[in-house]
Amino acid sequence: MRISARANSLKPSSTVAVMNRAKALKAQGVDVLNFSAGEPDFNSPQRAKDAAIAAISANQTRYIETAGDLASRELIAGFLRERNRIPGVTADHVIITSGVKMALYMAFQCLFDVPAGDQEAQELLLPVPAWVSFAPMAQLAGAKVVELPTTPESDFKITPEQLRGAISPRSRALLINSPSNPCSTMYTPDELRALAEVVAEASRTVAPDLVIVSDELYQNIVFGDVPFASIGSFASVSERTITINGPGKSFAMTGWRLGWASGSGEFGKKVVSAMTKLQGQSTTCVPAFCLAGLREALSHCQSDLEVMRAAFAVRGALMYDLLRAVPGVKVARPMGAFYVFPDISAHLHRTSAGGRLLSGAADFAAALLDEQQVAVVPGEDFGSMGHRHVRMSFACGEDQIRKGIARLNAFIAGLR
Repeated sequence: MRISARANSLKPSSTVAVMNRAKALKAQGVDVLNFSAGEPDFNSPQRAKDAAIAAISANQTRYIETAGDLASRELIAGFLRERNRIPGVTADHVIITSGVKMALYMAFQCLFDVPAGDQEAQELLLPVPAWVSFAPMAQLAGAKVVELPTTPESDFKITPEQLRGAISPRSRALLINSPSNPCSTMYTPDELRALAEVVAEASRTVAPDLVIVSDELYQNIVFGDVPFASIGSFASVSERTITINGPGKSFAMTGWRLGWASGSGEFGKKVVSAMTKLQGQSTTCVPAFCLAGLREALSHCQSDLEVMRAAFAVRGALMYDLLRAVPGVKVARPMGAFYVFPDISAHLHRTSAGGRLLSGAADFAAALLDEQQVAVVPGEDFGSMGHRHVRMSFACGEDQIRKGIARLNAFIAGLR
């Protein structure tokens, strides 16, 4: 019996793999300091939990509308209009999905056609480093991924000129992720406006079907000098932008598996309608009792969100300052989310104290875990520049950050 080439071509998520190994070692009693987890170490807001429990007790445990109940979609649409300044969003422009991953997966399935015969694949323009699942999900939908490389010196951001040079008649979607996973840097409103103008110009000339998919999952975790902005708020691209978001990171609700996708104008309705059909043939709908918790979180848990945001601001500053003092390590200042993506290339092609040759980030991360019990995610799966980097999450306590960087220093001091 054979498994499909499509499934066999997929690599396991490196972030999930490292997180699972770190948890397994910890369960065995190993003193692992885990910097791999892409989720807050806080608990979901009590009011959200109480609302979900009350909904279960009230027997809100049956199927609901495929796109999500009207009250939840209206609430999300209002937030998109008022906080994200995206015009013309109504409940009909919103679908609630089983997590942000599912929202992205279905958006790609609805945007890209699998090439037939000698037809060339449509392209996803992907600034890298990028979250490990963007490229595989697009490729599963039949897309060719065109990487737009960035560096720590540019704060891991593409330029309008770089984007203009990458667009071709096959360009179907540009992925924007600000604040970024894995880099935690973000675009200024003016930078987003400039990128939007390039997309708008290209849509009138070489790439009429070009749209933007904006992953804004870390919208509420911002602590630098740069204000958050949605690229879909700019009139030039508002009706060719799919905005993806959810409560998982901001409200510590990752396990609730809730996300949403939205658009604006006729395009927004069209893409949400297509995603709704796809959801109806896959997961059917999200649980009604989870949506009761979501509504409570969005409406009444801003103080919980602020507590977490302020903690991440302190942790990010601490992580940045400590890493800058590690010999040979370069790191960009985090502006949002809860990651850093340090460049450790100065220490590659050396040998660890335990005798491992560090040919790339994967070797570096494996040796660091084996020899100092510090779990980080190797950067290879984040894009072509990733072999020089590792990702570290600061969704953990300040004591762990200090201990972890001390162990990293000890590990580097032992290299030869």
